[in-house]
Amino acid sequence: MEEKHRERAIGLQYDPEKDSAPKVKVKGAGFLAERIIKMARQYGVPIKQDTELVETLYALDINQEIPPELYKAVAEILAYIYRMSKKLP
Repeated sequence: MEEKHRERAIGLQYDPEKDSAPKVKVKGAGFLAERIIKMARQYGVPIKQDTELVETLYALDINQEIPPELYKAVAEILAYIYRMSKKLP
């Protein structure tokens, strides 16, 4: 029997003055993923879809820093978010 794919969402936090690397702050699947995305939109948090990266980050625990092998991929996401934030009023 084939497992139905459930939507997943990850929320990252990074404060370069406090953190050595971005951390997973929230994650969820199914209904919880939908709520995370809805709240991000509600609060104007830019969203970047990257299914492969979400699947990899989903294995991490809450408050766990991302491993060095994911720095480049996450840096690209953070750069995208920074660019999007500059476009917001």
